Amino acid sequence: MIAVVGSLNLDLVTSVPHHPVPGETVLGGDIAQHPGGKGANQAVAAARLGGHAAFVGRVGDDDAADVMLGAARDQGVDTTHIRRTPGAPTGRALIAVNPSGENSIIVSPGANALLSAADCSEAAGLLREARVTVLQQEVPDEANHEAARLSGGLVLHNPAPAAAGSQLPPRVDLLVPNRTELATLTGTSVPETLDEVTAAARKLMGPGGAGGGAGAVVVTLGGDGVLLLEGARTAALHIPAFPVHPVDTTAAGDSFCGALAVALAEGHPLEHAARWASAAAAVSTTRAGAQPSLAHRDEVEALLSRHAG
Repeated sequence: MIAVVGSLNLDLVTSVPHHPVPGETVLGGDIAQHPGGKGANQAVAAARLGGHAAFVGRVGDDDAADVMLGAARDQGVDTTHIRRTPGAPTGRALIAVNPSGENSIIVSPGANALLSAADCSEAAGLLREARVTVLQQEVPDEANHEAARLSGGLVLHNPAPAAAGSQLPPRVDLLVPNRTELATLTGTSVPETLDEVTAAARKLMGPGGAGGGAGAVVVTLGGDGVLLLEGARTAALHIPAFPVHPVDTTAAGDSFCGALAVALAEGHPLEHAARWASAAAAVSTTRAGAQPSLAHRDEVEALLSRHAG
């Protein structure tokens, strides 16, 4: 079982000819509404790929809450531990997508900001039984820290969105940042080359468990693939990206994390899991939207088969 602790947002998506600079107004396309939020996306990604995903989170007391809960249940996610929050709105995300598929996102957390350590304590049984607990940073640190403390399995932390001053949970077995998040966590400029990514990622390595630092780091690099550092491995492992024609990259990172959790929960080694998750992320970029783009297992296996060897 996979426990996901995180955010649920109703996404409002529009296409733009280019992302505006400060002070600029651009005309966008029609607004599309999709269920999203990093936590919800990762849980749905896991469920679509055959994982038994259960969610710990909060929605508001509005119509958007019904949309989010219904979407999660329809995809097979256990919503028992998603709480409605009187007087609070469900989270929203405003997303602009340019012609190359790159996105800019503004998140209004709403009820996500009220997820607490007590909420995680109420889900202690779920967290202790889960083979993988998946965390992100669209909810308060206190919730992530308590979830990590209670987790009986591997703790996978996606530090997104990374913000100066945010604290990683005291226990992280596997850290999954992108280049920008890696730079924020290490206080360095955004690494460009693989050597720069490796050097930055090593700063976050540690003994794992409760000893501080991450036991392993997987850095997602978009079109450049994935970089993996695991335990005492003397050299980083680079996994190239699968060649696809991207339409919208909105949920690629979430697809990767959900797929990674499934593969690890099934007992696969990290290198295999990272390649499998890369294929799932690649599939997701070929469709628009967050949750609507997430891959099914047969699609991932088909892509891997086409690029075997």
